[in-house]
Amino acid sequence: MAVKQTAGRNQLGVVAPKFAELNDDVLFGEVWSREDKLSLKMRSIVTVVTLVAKGMVDSSFEYHMATAKQNGVTRDEMAEILTHEAFYAGWPNAWAAFRVLLTVYGNEADDGQGESFSPMFGKGSPNDAYAQYFIGQSFLNPLTNPAACGMALSNVTFEPGCRNNWHIHHANKGGGQMLIVTDGRGWYQEWGREPQLLTPGTVVYIPAGVKHWHGAARDSWMSHIAFEAPGENTSNEWLEPVTDEEYPQA
Repeated sequence: MAVKQTAGRNQLGVVAPKFAELNDDVLFGEVWSREDKLSLKMRSIVTVVTLVAKGMVDSSFEYHMATAKQNGVTRDEMAEILTHEAFYAGWPNAWAAFRVLLTVYGNEADDGQGESFSPMFGKGSPNDAYAQYFIGQSFLNPLTNPAACGMALSNVTFEPGCRNNWHIHHANKGGGQMLIVTDGRGWYQEWGREPQLLTPGTVVYIPAGVKHWHGAARDSWMSHIAFEAPGENTSNEWLEPVTDEEYPQA
């Protein structure tokens, strides 16, 4: 889901109210929100490429670079995009863009997983304990100590194409699971329903007894915070894997 933009009104609302309205409500409110036509990741790539081609590597470019990262463009992908564009937009423009890339993505060595993805709440360690219930590699970063606060919040990160098996959260009363998407793009699907696109800011409540799965999009990493809603006699039942035919191709 595209983030509601207020920069136009905040900076130019008094001087140029119509321009501010068009920037906030039309460009970001209508054009960027047309995710059924073009994904946020692709819109970010198009925007970054256009700005580099025009030599507009300023503070607004850094914002769009950061937005591209949030929308699932990895550091490796962005580096390849800028390298390719250097031959068309000019070497100096690309050099300037790479300086912004280092600011937004950092210059740490790759972690050996083939991608440089830095989720908001940390990538954590390979989720080996539950690997049998996932297709692809996932990572787990516990955020709370259940013994201290009574609730287990964890940041779960999925590499592109990774998803967990169909599963059900059981409870005699209450229960279920909450997902809060923080980075990248992914999918959530309930049995018998169409997949739901997950983007930063998406919140999903999964009632107890509902068969479902969730994971990353085919071309994007994805991270979400997951925690079990309070309930009585809660448990989790892992079921069959999500097949390639069931997994969304978009």
